[in-house]
Amino acid sequence: MIQEEVMSWLLDSDPSIKWQVMRDLMDAPEPDVAAVRSRVSVEGYGANLLASQREDGTWAGEAWNPTLDSTMHALWLLQELGVDQNNHAVKKAIQKVKEQVHWRGWDRDGEWHGFDHVGNPYFLGEVEPCINGQVVVGGAYFGQDVEWIMDRLLRDQLADGGWNCEIEYGSTRSSFNTTICVLEALLQYEKTFGKRPEVTEARLKGQEYFLERHLMRRKSTGELLQVDRRGSESFTDLAFPPWWHYDVLRGLDYLRKAGVEPDIRVEEAIKLLQSKRRLDGRWPLERLHGGKMLIPWDEVEGQPSRWNTLRALRVLKWYSKYV
Repeated sequence: MIQEEVMSWLLDSDPSIKWQVMRDLMDAPEPDVAAVRSRVSVEGYGANLLASQREDGTWAGEAWNPTLDSTMHALWLLQELGVDQNNHAVKKAIQKVKEQVHWRGWDRDGEWHGFDHVGNPYFLGEVEPCINGQVVVGGAYFGQDVEWIMDRLLRDQLADGGWNCEIEYGSTRSSFNTTICVLEALLQYEKTFGKRPEVTEARLKGQEYFLERHLMRRKSTGELLQVDRRGSESFTDLAFPPWWHYDVLRGLDYLRKAGVEPDIRVEEAIKLLQSKRRLDGRWPLERLHGGKMLIPWDEVEGQPSRWNTLRALRVLKWYSKYV
């Protein structure tokens, strides 16, 4: 009964959630899924997001900003909603980004030329791998040329298998936050453009970085990583949208999307995820990261979350195939 109520609750939602529930949890016929997915660009979250693009091609006037409502955040969220890349309005929006949006200050030389300098076109990215990873996720999803960024991400991989946004300051130790952003980028690149040996090799090495740490522990001591290195955001809290932050559900969802066969190193993270399920069968939104949400958002911190429930259920469905 609880499962039926949860499914009804998930289906009574924005088209961006409903079509993914139908595809991933119900195994609904493809034409039925496609019909609902086609509504994402004209209703609800997707339509509101497309409508908020400015005439200059940006969202909030910037390629990226720390308030989490920039062009990069919009394109990342559009791909997460699963908007149809072939929709006319979507193609028009992406073309405007390609032709009009530039990074402040950053050129191909990787040097900062000042805040007022008109730098790289958007899909050439900038220098921080956490930001570049999110640019690639959106860019590759929409079929854009992201080779320049990809080459930079491959060069930026650290010896332990991951990435760190502070590599430009000499960091040699990877970050969970940065590494998940890059892994998702490499995976989306492969899904869109096909296998490229050096990309796959880098992704598998980065994937192992997480598995060696059981998705939430320090490798050297086995200590549970309750908070990130800055002591702020918890890796064990479930958030959506995650933006540049890692959490256990995000790590598990990457493994699911990558088709990884889980081993014993995943078990603890799965048990943690299961423990967060409420008595009503739903998962809460444990953290809504600070900043401005691009569009009106129905989810409230501390309350049941359709996004987290969808993501958790499909992770558990993936895991159950192997146990």
